Amino acid sequence: MPAAASDGVKSVTRVFDLLELIADAGGDVTLSELSASAELPLPTIHRLLRTLVSLGYARQLANRRYALGPRLVRLGEAANRKFGRIAMPQLKDLVERLGETSNLATIDGDRVIYVSQAPSPHAMRMFTEVGRRSYLHSTSVGKAILAQMSDDAVREIVSRTGMPRDTERSIGTVDALLADLALTRERGYAIDDEEQEIGVRCYAMAVPDMPTLTAVSVSGPVARVDEGFAERAIPVLREVVAEISALSSTS
Repeated sequence: MPAAASDGVKSVTRVFDLLELIADAGGDVTLSELSASAELPLPTIHRLLRTLVSLGYARQLANRRYALGPRLVRLGEAANRKFGRIAMPQLKDLVERLGETSNLATIDGDRVIYVSQAPSPHAMRMFTEVGRRSYLHSTSVGKAILAQMSDDAVREIVSRTGMPRDTERSIGTVDALLADLALTRERGYAIDDEEQEIGVRCYAMAVPDMPTLTAVSVSGPVARVDEGFAERAIPVLREVVAEISALSSTS
């Protein structure tokens, strides 16, 4: 391989390594932290970051930390829309085993977007249109996604979006949200307890190893989706997200 081509491949590899390091750090990181993790000279990292920022694949925050950029969200969203179709058998399996609507959702900028859905057979059911964008703090899928981020990253998002309350049960303060996310991380799943819509309860889990932060939920009327339902649903959700995660590495 010619030297120029070899250098080009090396630069591309370094760029993707930096993006992976930012993602592993929770979505934002300092230049010195990147330097320590990447084991690259500071001028090299700074040059690569300047290029990424100019192209929109990274951004520099007001506190001088570097975060993943919006153009990566677009790429991840396209990948997840395609993957939403591939994961439909798992969503349908979730419905067959639990009897309630299942959704696959991913982060879209500062919101969550529903990319795939398998509806419940019940006449009375939860229905969210595929393509709908919702606030992260008031949905189970959104909270499952936020729980994968650092508290600082969560604060940054809600500082931009605010925390409008869809219902009287919606979380309305950053401190309450962070406490809820701590509980979500501890138990391994998120709950929307009539926070987006009165009469509807949702349970969600993050799907690991996806190109963008992704979660799967199962939702239905509170009359059916109660504590007994949760005891059945959580193990099934855990199986399904593992299957979907495995698909992402082979599709």
